[in-house]
Amino acid sequence: MSIWLFLLLSILKVAVVTVVLLTAVAYTVLLERKLVGRIQNRWGPSRVGPFGLLQPLVDGLKLFLKEDMTPNGVYKPLYLLAPLIALGCALLSIAVVPFGAQDIAFHGVKAFEISDLNIGLLVILGVTSISVYGIALAGWSSNNKYSLLGALRASAQMVSYELALGLSLVGVVLRTGSLSLSDIVKVQSTHGMLSWNLFGGGQFIAFFIYLTAAYAETNRAPFDLPEAETELTGGYHTEYSSMKFAMFFMAEYANMITVGCVATLLFLGGWTSPFGDPPQNVFLHAVTPVLWFVVKVFGFLFLYIWVRGTLPRFRYDQLMGYGWKYLVPVAMLNIVGTSLVLAFP
Repeated sequence: MSIWLFLLLSILKVAVVTVVLLTAVAYTVLLERKLVGRIQNRWGPSRVGPFGLLQPLVDGLKLFLKEDMTPNGVYKPLYLLAPLIALGCALLSIAVVPFGAQDIAFHGVKAFEISDLNIGLLVILGVTSISVYGIALAGWSSNNKYSLLGALRASAQMVSYELALGLSLVGVVLRTGSLSLSDIVKVQSTHGMLSWNLFGGGQFIAFFIYLTAAYAETNRAPFDLPEAETELTGGYHTEYSSMKFAMFFMAEYANMITVGCVATLLFLGGWTSPFGDPPQNVFLHAVTPVLWFVVKVFGFLFLYIWVRGTLPRFRYDQLMGYGWKYLVPVAMLNIVGTSLVLAFP
């Protein structure tokens, strides 16, 4: 195979995954508005298109056409760079996520993964950690006290909950013996649901810690204190408008999807069926794993939205205390317990 064909197929795959991800971001916003509407006994968007399905297109057009204001006192280079960092890191992390059967390839290019790295899990943790720089720079460069407070909150929140999140994944890595996301899924594919880390792998506590820390890392309710409207009028993105604000908005929802993908891969068997053996038909062998993966990620997004519509926002001291006093010690105990189980089976 020529290098040009390889590059063409790779670029095509990147383009398709990016378009699918951005479309999923837009319709996750619609899903949240509809579900929260139902939780609050109202309809949500229902006017634009059948069942309101064209609402994301109208919202996107509105954000494009809104006046793009830049306050006089901002430090312009970092003010403009911050939303690019936030959205860029959110899109980059999806590059190492496998979302389908790994034995399907075209001219040596895997169909259902952009990049197959043996340290894929570390790449995702590293990229998501860097994304907080976008929030921190946005708050500092805006020359606004509310924005700066939001950025400081986001930075402190990331430090405390990133530690708990990383520790929660050590048990999965110990059980698998690899940092490759494909290998982690392969270990969970032997006996269907019973071999998933959430059930047969004994990582239920790690799963709970991961979800809680991921909510805090993505600044989602009840951990959305960096942008608390009642206290900070929007927090780090107070001074942003038009598409610059939309980039922060898109980054948040892209991070939600990435969290759902990683949780699916690490704890719910990835693209594998809960019933065991994959289908023998070639077409079904290609399509069914992707459908299972999408269904599991959708379940996590539904849970995200359900939590937002149910739980009240924490106080900031409660937020930080919960991370350091409870999640980190429990995550360390989970590592010790998993190590003992593996050492003395």
